[in-house]
Amino acid sequence: EVQLVEFGGGLVQAGGSLRLSCVGSGFTFDDYAINWFRQAPGKGREAVSCISKKGGIDRYADSVKGRFTISRDNAKNTVYLQMNNLKPEDTAVYYCAAEQVTWGCSMSDNMAVWGKGTDVTVSS
Repeated sequence: EVQLVEFGGGLVQAGGSLRLSCVGSGFTFDDYAINWFRQAPGKGREAVSCISKKGGIDRYADSVKGRFTISRDNAKNTVYLQMNNLKPEDTAVYYCAAEQVTWGCSMSDNMAVWGKGTDVTVSS
């Protein structure tokens, strides 16, 4: 079965850190760029970050630049999102998604596989 599963969400105080993991199975993981999205309560989905197939290219939304870091370990079929200096406005369900690309990553909605999400709550 082709799937992505997110881990690592939880409740954290403002200023704290969390590391999310996205584990893929059922497909050739390093053939895909991986994107992170989030959806806050009552709001639309927002692209957060993405990383290319081999990890050489990454991109970030302005809202998280300098606080979040994306990385991947293809030997473990895993992408990580290290989130530091968290703010209450980072509260959302975080999803990872796999993207078929020839180069880079897009942070668009055109994804081949989506995970089911993990909840992140940042208290003030």
